[in-house]
Amino acid sequence: MLGSVGSTKANVNDAKVGRGAGVRPSLRILGVRVDDVTLPEAVECVREWVRAGHGSLRHVVTVNPEFIIAARRDAQFRATLEAAELATADGVGVTLAARLLGRPLRERVTGVDLVEALAAAEDPALRLFLLGAGPGIAERAAAELTRRFPGCVIAGTWPGSPREEDAPEILERLRAARPAVLLVAFGHPAQDLWIARHRTDLAACGIMVAMGIGGTLDYLAGAIPRAPALVRRLGFEWLYRLIRQPWRWRRQLALPLFAALVLRERLRRSD
Repeated sequence: MLGSVGSTKANVNDAKVGRGAGVRPSLRILGVRVDDVTLPEAVECVREWVRAGHGSLRHVVTVNPEFIIAARRDAQFRATLEAAELATADGVGVTLAARLLGRPLRERVTGVDLVEALAAAEDPALRLFLLGAGPGIAERAAAELTRRFPGCVIAGTWPGSPREEDAPEILERLRAARPAVLLVAFGHPAQDLWIARHRTDLAACGIMVAMGIGGTLDYLAGAIPRAPALVRRLGFEWLYRLIRQPWRWRRQLALPLFAALVLRERLRRSD
């Protein structure tokens, strides 16, 4: 496995971990594991799992500060993140926290970037299925991906929802489509909890990798503009999203709490 189950003490622990696709360093930020992988390494990890095709599902999570705060409050979500085979650093706050705590990450790997990179690989074995988002969004995102990357294979799309009454219909659609990689856009924590809950069923559908991708399909479909590259590099993507989507303000309350907890941990470690 790519990460050991260890203490949830709020600190950063160095560990060499490997979950079937090489050995990579891992660290903990406020008790939540984050794997120090670059975007090319994450893509190769997914491709290797698909090539292996052992009939077991691998779960990829993209960790941001909201995930970490939610995991501190929700034991089930914390266990789901811990059990994931790959945990990338999605939010800029995660990379800043790692640096402040003396264990800088080499690269930020967002859900959007990872999905685009998987499509850009144009590997026919990476049969992608887009699940979730609003009506028509997954179809538009699929059309955009195949327009930009003609060799990308989209096995299917489905609006769906994390409601349990919808699960049988979703699973039936997945069994028919037989994708290799399932991209779930239910938002957190619902998307990753849904993957964990249906892990055995998804593997039986032939899916080898499942990943929660939040609002990625909205960005790809053009329904929500992504922050300009310069804004992302400066670390103000969260502010750009808040300006464009002011209804997100309640979710953004996690950011100052996250910053305060990281600062407290940094001070504790310096004593």
